[in-house]
Amino acid sequence: MTAVLEEQGEAPAPVRGRGSLLAKQIGSGVGEAVLAALVAIVVTAVGLYAFSMVQWPAFNSSNVTRALTTVGQVVAAVFVVAAIALTRLRPGKWFARPWVAKLLSWVGISTFVTFTLGMPLGATKLYLLGVSVDQEFRTEYLTRLTDSAALHDMTYADLPPFYPAGWFWIGGRVANVLGMDGWEVFKPYAIGSIAVAAVISLVLWSKLIRADWAIAVTAAVTALAVAYASPEAYSAVIVILLPPALVLAWGALHRPAGRGNTLGGWGAVFGTGLFLGMAATFYTLYAGFAAFAVGLMGVIAAGLAVREQYAAAQPRRARGNDDTVRPWRAAVPPLVRLVVIAAIAALVALIVWLPYLLKTLSGKVATSGSAFHYLPESGSELPLPMAEFSLRGALCLVGLIWLVLRAASSRRAQALGIGVLAVYLWSLLSMAATAAGTTLLSFRLESVLLALLAAAGAFGFVEGARAVYQALNEPGGFRLAAVAVAIVGTLAFTQNIPHILAPEITTAYTDTDGNGVRADKRPPSAVAHYRAIDEALLVQTGRPRSDTVLLTADTSFLSFYPYYGFQALTSHYANMLADFPARAATIESWSKLKSSGALLDALAASPWRAPDAFLFRNSGDTYTLRLARDVYPNDPNVQRYTVAFPKDLFNDPHFTTTNIGPFTLVTVRR
Repeated sequence: MTAVLEEQGEAPAPVRGRGSLLAKQIGSGVGEAVLAALVAIVVTAVGLYAFSMVQWPAFNSSNVTRALTTVGQVVAAVFVVAAIALTRLRPGKWFARPWVAKLLSWVGISTFVTFTLGMPLGATKLYLLGVSVDQEFRTEYLTRLTDSAALHDMTYADLPPFYPAGWFWIGGRVANVLGMDGWEVFKPYAIGSIAVAAVISLVLWSKLIRADWAIAVTAAVTALAVAYASPEAYSAVIVILLPPALVLAWGALHRPAGRGNTLGGWGAVFGTGLFLGMAATFYTLYAGFAAFAVGLMGVIAAGLAVREQYAAAQPRRARGNDDTVRPWRAAVPPLVRLVVIAAIAALVALIVWLPYLLKTLSGKVATSGSAFHYLPESGSELPLPMAEFSLRGALCLVGLIWLVLRAASSRRAQALGIGVLAVYLWSLLSMAATAAGTTLLSFRLESVLLALLAAAGAFGFVEGARAVYQALNEPGGFRLAAVAVAIVGTLAFTQNIPHILAPEITTAYTDTDGNGVRADKRPPSAVAHYRAIDEALLVQTGRPRSDTVLLTADTSFLSFYPYYGFQALTSHYANMLADFPARAATIESWSKLKSSGALLDALAASPWRAPDAFLFRNSGDTYTLRLARDVYPNDPNVQRYTVAFPKDLFNDPHFTTTNIGPFTLVTVRR
């Protein structure tokens, strides 16, 4: 799975046995990745279990967990520095063997992720952002796929998933193995998946560059990803893996004459296709961006190949012997590789996308969808983190300088530079798309840009320090001083991560969890009544949760219990096949009916599976639902409005009404 870079200097190998070599290298890489993932899982599991054994104070009311987070980060840094040092020692002693350094690096990286995210959340069962805003539908999705391994929409009955189910499906299987509810497994699974992605990224980097550089660049990318991408854990996985994946892709597509390896780049083709396919099963936007960046690489590689072939043909042209010279043919190999990458990615993506595609091909047409209808202020400007006066800005600035200086000589710089260019092109296209009434959600690519610049910054610091060292005639103690600067800068940034994530951590403590508990020990919200509502639903409907459709505006209930919803939280998270606007109009029309009989008839005539129960808020003579409509291009892009049902609309033996706290549960007997 390797694309050997010019820094490694391998010579071309014979063609014979190339297939067996390909299989051997892929097997070796996959095996090492599996071992690294197992180490990360063990470190995360042990760490989170140890944290749970102590009654910690809430993060938002004490600095105890923040202090212990810093201690854990220092321990992780010790492991990482020791691993880098061991890779630079000559083999001899047992501790200088490569496997020791690898183990230390895996433990160090996963320890950093576990302490940085797990310790501040040590006193709550909820993950960053609790069960609020976007985290609500993510928890709902995980709850759905914990209840059943079948691919299914998170909210609507009888629909395949539109949002990729890969990360959530794996989480559901983890929850089943551990015997936990979906909402409860979210935190350990999210932290564990980020740790696993980080060590797999390290394995991939180590196949592309020197081992000590691989550890350093992985640490830099992981730190930035944890700080700015971790609230959306399933996208953080892609963010961490994207930089080495782009380097791998460039090695697959750009094959200059005179540079080769034992596999001719086909291992890199397979690895790139596998990454793009995996990304498509996890996160559509990032998969689309990654495909865009790799496609851009293919075009550039084809252009460079044609230019190289044209230059090589010039002497022949000068001699008048140009009958067989066709420089354009040089574009064919990289484009063929690009097609193969796309084919592999498509096959992997079908694992989760096939049910949705079959549904659309069978005649079900997507009639709604506003997932791209969001334009915050950050989406209307180009992200320029390298212009900030901060540690983050300094690292990104070093990365930018390195990308420019090494663009002509380093394939790493070329790959990362094309990735950065792709981010800015995507951002400009997103801004231009606003004229057509939509966006490309470019603001969500900021974490991707930070990861790419962090990788470049790590390379820039190492190579810059080496250049200064040589320019100063290799003064004694300089290397130690450079290491000290790197460590101080790293710790200064990492210990500030809990402050960066403070709003998300605080929400995890102020939200009420599925047990009806607020981790900050304050009175719980209305969520505390959800368990009683669930018990009443099971008794009154007489059917399992997964066979009950509930109409409610308190959609966080679906995050804790796997009932189907009649309507999603907002149109932006709704399945495009669900017809969100028509459902909203139907709900409003039901509220205006004059009799119970008319309501029963309307429910029977519903074009979608009708609600088996309603969960209202009690308001005087009416029961209310607070729904949402898309008001893009306004920011905020969601407008809330209330639909009120007269109470006497349910004065019929077919309806059973139960008051539970501020809620009124109405079940329907047909």
